[in-house]
Amino acid sequence: MMFHLLTIGAMVTCALLAAWQWRRAGSAMGSALNVGYGLQWPLFAIFFGFMWWRMLRMEIRRIRGEDVDVPWYGGSAAERIEAEPVVEEPHAVPEPARSAEDDEPSPFGPRPRSVVPRLDDAGDPELAAYNRMLAALAARDSRD
Repeated sequence: MMFHLLTIGAMVTCALLAAWQWRRAGSAMGSALNVGYGLQWPLFAIFFGFMWWRMLRMEIRRIRGEDVDVPWYGGSAAERIEAEPVVEEPHAVPEPARSAEDDEPSPFGPRPRSVVPRLDDAGDPELAAYNRMLAALAARDSRD
């Protein structure tokens, strides 16, 4: 009973809001935005009514013992195609992505725990200094 009252209350509220927006659109302060809202509120009321009707149909089917999962547009449970169950491996570890050029692991794949970043990059002293600074910050954060 409470669901019926809530639905009727929502539909009446939407109708009152639509009327208020139409009055506001006709006033000196009104705009096209008010006209849009005046058209939008009745659509909300129709939606509330449709959902009320839909839930009543589902409840009637449940009381009669029919299949409630049948889509509202018709059909029976036997006509539905059941999807094959998805079987997932419990702890599957993805393989690292491989580069097509030189068959080395891609930098975008999962990194093994044994990989330690190089901090002594002799080719770029600025990068090596930056890496040492990051390592020092990480060590300081791990101590705190």
